Amino acid sequence: MFRYLQIKNLTKPKKSFDSFAIHKRWNSSSHVKICKNAEEAVADIPSSSKLLVGGFGLCGIPENLIEAVKNKGVKDLTVVSNNCGVDDFGLGVLLQTRQIKRMIASYVGENAIFERQYLNGELEVELTPQGNLAERIRAGGAGIPAFYTATGVGTQLVEEGGFPIKMNTDGSVAIASPKRETKEFNGKKFVLVEAIRGDFALVKAYKADTKGNLIFKNTARNFNPTMATAADVTIAEVEEIVPEGQLGPDEIHLPGIYVHRLIQGPSYQKRIEKLTLEKEKKEDKKANDASEASQKREKIVKRAALEFEDGMYCNLGIGIPTMASNFVRPGVRIELQSENGLLGMGPYPKSGQQDPDLINAGKETVTTKPGSSIFSSSDSFAMIRGGHMNLTILGGLQVSKNGDLANWVIPGKMVKGPGGAMDLTASGSRVVVTMEHSSKGSLKILDECTLPLTAKGSVNRIITELAVFDVKKGGGLILVEHEKNTTVEQIQKVTGCDFEVSPSLKVIEYSH
Repeated sequence: MFRYLQIKNLTKPKKSFDSFAIHKRWNSSSHVKICKNAEEAVADIPSSSKLLVGGFGLCGIPENLIEAVKNKGVKDLTVVSNNCGVDDFGLGVLLQTRQIKRMIASYVGENAIFERQYLNGELEVELTPQGNLAERIRAGGAGIPAFYTATGVGTQLVEEGGFPIKMNTDGSVAIASPKRETKEFNGKKFVLVEAIRGDFALVKAYKADTKGNLIFKNTARNFNPTMATAADVTIAEVEEIVPEGQLGPDEIHLPGIYVHRLIQGPSYQKRIEKLTLEKEKKEDKKANDASEASQKREKIVKRAALEFEDGMYCNLGIGIPTMASNFVRPGVRIELQSENGLLGMGPYPKSGQQDPDLINAGKETVTTKPGSSIFSSSDSFAMIRGGHMNLTILGGLQVSKNGDLANWVIPGKMVKGPGGAMDLTASGSRVVVTMEHSSKGSLKILDECTLPLTAKGSVNRIITELAVFDVKKGGGLILVEHEKNTTVEQIQKVTGCDFEVSPSLKVIEYSH
């Protein structure tokens, strides 16, 4: 379960002003309309609209505009956003009031209402890999109707079609995802995906001038600038509005040409979905040291840390992969990339130093460090999809002997969404999967994955608490390391496929 911190009225206007006077004076010389409040800004949004909504988790969401849409009572909305908030905040409130007909998103996450409405056939959900989502919106804003991508090739969700968008109450499929066209370029297969545009975009920025130029703060940038470019009408809410000329041209993250309406939010809760502090992580580790599950995880984490080489750019998945960064060997320096728009991720903050506008892809509070950089979600996935990452470590539900990976859904039971995993595994970087060798008697390393795939033939190495396997070119596994108290025969009994044993098989070593 997630934890969040609610900070009431964390951010208020820098100074009070007469909103009507500011509206009248500044609107006269700009195409941007300065609205008196969120209700005025969304007044003409009709039912059945398509809304592009910025934010990542609860970070950088246009909370005042979302509340105004809820109060307006419009129905049958199609909402495009990375995720859908939590049960009682962010876009989750529009699920509670059943104002959303279809969600186009990459991640369901911990929103129980989102998952339940989808599985019960009450909500249409078009799940989209996160990088595809960012690029589809960017393309929509750039006038590009469609593009080819390697992300999702060979998967039911993206290429093959037939994945449920809407379920019937009896569990059958009411609406299925379409099959998509493919084409080869330079001997590699790509799939054609369509751009996304919206009727309205609702975005959140830190500061604006009266011409609509926007500045974002830290990782609250995420999807916001990209969303703003791809709608007929873009409505931005900000924490401060200043007269034109007070923002330097080099400071501006999004030019005002994309912004049509502007409000200064009266206050912001800025809830933190997963407050994660340096001290808490140490205490949690100490408290859990005795459990068998934590001992398994620690073995996997410490072995995974040996994959890091000096100078690598790395993307680490949620959970066990992220923990591996705590055990980087002395003398090895790596740069951690978080797909919500951060390169050079620092440690968890100390108590009192957390910033709700600075999180990682797991929605945890983090810090920056000297040399860090922050950018939009579309720029983040350009790094990933362009092959600029050296190493990806992520978790798995199943891996096949040919390196196929399944890690995002158990049909009819659990839907987390693909997030960025499909993009990461299609990028050409080295892919290492960390997972427990088996789960409650179910084998996880198999001849073929039985769950919907994340990617085909993308995995280079599998690390479990018992063994390390390499995936051979052309398919097949080779056992290269084993846990010191575990024999090859014992590993074979809990592995659902045959494998070769390396002539140089060795005992697993661990980073400390």
